[in-house]
Amino acid sequence: MSERRKHKNRQDFIPARESAFFIRFFGWYTKRLFIHRFKHIWLKQHYFPDSNSRTIYYLNHSSWWDGITPLLLNQYLFRQNARAMMEDKQMKQYKFFRWIGAFSVSLNETRGSVRSLRYAVKSMQRDNASLFIYPEGKIVPFSTSQPEFQGGLNWLYRQLPEVEVVPIGTYIHTLRYNRPEIHIQIGEPVQVNKRLGPGLQTTLEKALQKQLIELHQYGGFDDAYFLKWF
Repeated sequence: MSERRKHKNRQDFIPARESAFFIRFFGWYTKRLFIHRFKHIWLKQHYFPDSNSRTIYYLNHSSWWDGITPLLLNQYLFRQNARAMMEDKQMKQYKFFRWIGAFSVSLNETRGSVRSLRYAVKSMQRDNASLFIYPEGKIVPFSTSQPEFQGGLNWLYRQLPEVEVVPIGTYIHTLRYNRPEIHIQIGEPVQVNKRLGPGLQTTLEKALQKQLIELHQYGGFDDAYFLKWF
């Protein structure tokens, strides 16, 4: 690779530059947005990190709200040292996301993706670190079918054997009111042999699918299954 191309790749990558003030302010603002937009915000939680936890959370990607859901979850639930991977096109348009812990990933350029993944591994060495990732790589309609992941989560899982990997499903609907409700289900850490070949990615996909199936089954039908969060 030419020196000019290497320099361009370094320039294209946008690292996280957290601001404690902006995280607090935007966390409060995000909560207000959710409360204003949604009739109810429901929660089902199977995973409870402590001050020693290091966690990768992976979520389905079916709406605009996914971009700020991690901040809501971390500020008011997990309280970890969180970062998130965000498509480089969005990061360039909304650069303030780096101030709340987002860093860029190129979905169209292999070397750029590798740099982002290595940055993610380094980020996970911090105390009480967490990472939010959308392994489908694009917005897709909500479905209870097995999702199809790109390879980034699989690679991270193998590189970070001491880190817990937790699926999170989100489901937005208007089954009962003209204002939508959002249901969020946080699963248990995935337990799988990291030496598996293609079976590793399938296991990760099915763990998220389980959350989506249960959300679709109970969301809007059985309030006793969830906690009304906000």
